[in-house]
Amino acid sequence: MPEIMSRTDPRLFVPDESSPWKEGGVISLSAGQAHYLGKVMRLQQGDGVVLFNGRDGEWQATLDEIGKNQAGVRLLSCLRPQQETEGVELLFAPLKRDATELVIRMGTEMGVTRFRPVLTARTNTHRLNLERLGLIAQEAAEQCERLDVPAIMPLEPLATVLARWPVRRRLAVALERRDGGEAPGHCDALLIGPEGGFSEEEVVRLSRHEAVQSFSLGPRILRADTAACAALARIGRTGQVM
Repeated sequence: MPEIMSRTDPRLFVPDESSPWKEGGVISLSAGQAHYLGKVMRLQQGDGVVLFNGRDGEWQATLDEIGKNQAGVRLLSCLRPQQETEGVELLFAPLKRDATELVIRMGTEMGVTRFRPVLTARTNTHRLNLERLGLIAQEAAEQCERLDVPAIMPLEPLATVLARWPVRRRLAVALERRDGGEAPGHCDALLIGPEGGFSEEEVVRLSRHEAVQSFSLGPRILRADTAACAALARIGRTGQVM
């Protein structure tokens, strides 16, 4: 029988690219994770930890050793087999730092499979700290108990992304102040624009793309981070309209 995960056990993502995990295997944690378990959570040898790596499912483990800058855990049993997260890819124009981080955190919790930041005419920041955003996605995945961490792609111009976007991948676009139709019955990805909305040129480019279906989020003008949350909630985790 598999071990039952204690809700008090810390849950950590370990990006392990070595051989597949198995019962009795020993996994080395990073210095940051060792500090978190030893100094923040006050765990000791023999205490429980839950681990996942985005490949081998979720595992109950126990602390084998813990020091100032290192820790080792022993795998006991698989709690859940690996499952693919059901959701959509999120294309978004980067916002101010706090708002961008909120989009990453919220999107991870709501099942976004991949984040693709795009540069639009009215994007108000052209720089992203992808390492920090990756850590935020990781922390959100640990907290919400999903079995993987969504990738965050490098920033690219929206025109470049649309030029190579395949017709078969349905792209839902939330447009403000437009007579958008109903949200599509199914979509593979969602695009949210910047504060201030898309430019006229971008609206024309989007309307001419065969993969794009625009829709409205209602009569009110929403902040971009609020719009991302509202659109994801409406589309649902599997790309189906709720």
